Amino acid sequence: MPLSFKLSKSILSTISPPIPTAYKWIPKLKLTRPASLDILDMSQGVPGTVPHPLLQQSLRETSQRVDAWGYCPAEGEWQLREALALEMRDSYGHGAKTVDISPNDIAITSGCNLAFVATIMAIADAGDEVILPVPWYFNHQMTLTLLGITPIPLITSPESSFLPSAALASSLITSKTRAIALVTPNNPTGAVYPPSLIAQFAKLASEKGIALILDETYRDFIVGDADVIERPHGLFDSDSESEDKLLTTISNKKLPWHSTLISLYSFSKSYRIPGHRLGAITASPELLREICKVLDTLQICAPRPVSSVDTNSKKSVLSTLKFDILSTALAIHARQRLFKDTLEKEAPRWRVVSQGAYYAFVQHPFPDHGSEEICRKLVEEVGVRVLPGSFFFDKEVAVTSEAPSMRELDRYIRFSVANVSDEKVVQVCRRLGEAERMFREEFGWLVEGEV
Repeated sequence: MPLSFKLSKSILSTISPPIPTAYKWIPKLKLTRPASLDILDMSQGVPGTVPHPLLQQSLRETSQRVDAWGYCPAEGEWQLREALALEMRDSYGHGAKTVDISPNDIAITSGCNLAFVATIMAIADAGDEVILPVPWYFNHQMTLTLLGITPIPLITSPESSFLPSAALASSLITSKTRAIALVTPNNPTGAVYPPSLIAQFAKLASEKGIALILDETYRDFIVGDADVIERPHGLFDSDSESEDKLLTTISNKKLPWHSTLISLYSFSKSYRIPGHRLGAITASPELLREICKVLDTLQICAPRPVSSVDTNSKKSVLSTLKFDILSTALAIHARQRLFKDTLEKEAPRWRVVSQGAYYAFVQHPFPDHGSEEICRKLVEEVGVRVLPGSFFFDKEVAVTSEAPSMRELDRYIRFSVANVSDEKVVQVCRRLGEAERMFREEFGWLVEGEV
């Protein structure tokens, strides 16, 4: 039924949510295939297991308290902010006392997506610009278009392992630029940005007088050679000897991270509670005071009782679960290796070009067909659900772009390795091999590398 009123131009210019689009694709039940064929879902970046029993128990106990059902401050529970500050000092300092983060630097939000929305609303106006590396996280791009802010594509390429260039970003900065927003480890490519690269962007942002927004949703999944979770970067480190800290100087004085950096975090992945919607913003107290105007309007307060789990505990649940986070990170890291090795064996023309944390970015072998068509066919014919590369860039911009890597992004598909078992990873790889044969023999599709 037609509406009797007009819709917002910003809402009409914003893409439809990609995940629901992918879930509209359903398999075809063929006589040659059992009707019980299950969908192997590697589309959405969700944890594949339930929260640790310690966290479940803490939630149960907290939910019994009367005060857990009331409002809390817009910036969140002090106890949780204090616990997160302690956890961050450990994660970014590995025991060093030079990491400068306090509870006053933290606000708790209803998920990391809202953390990004609130941050952008506080620092940019309609008509301004924010630089996003491409391929980008689609909810970041959607946030900008909803607010009338222009996303400026910072093109990356497989040749550079999908790492963004600070020099190229510098050439994109104008009088309208308000921020550069990076996701590391990256969604969708899985690329882990080295601390030195992040420091380059921090220096650039500080020199240009713009914000550097780091979405660090997946920071707890950076596994090093020694099977430990590596420090994401050194920007929070006040030690002048740190090679990857914020190196900008004004009047020969070191600038603290507060002047430039805005770090976003999600409890969804690390603690496996995506449905509870809990995130955080780490920024200067001056900025957080303004951001709280947004939070008070949009969320009133962060979700409870999940944000209250540390209130009465002698030891923070966050610190208690460090071992669980490491165990999960190691399992996902091993599954990434399993996925790549099995894909090379079962479907060698499907090539893992970049991977890390939750995601693997895979080049498909059908040069004459777009990624969305292929992903739809994968669901219909072999019961594999993944996300097309076309969901992570602006198609109109790609068509007119002079950069070959921008036009070639439709050759890629995102696989989430976190939400399936090792056994299902192997099954997915086998089905991709089956799909390649089917698309070639039944549909007549050209396969790269074949005459």
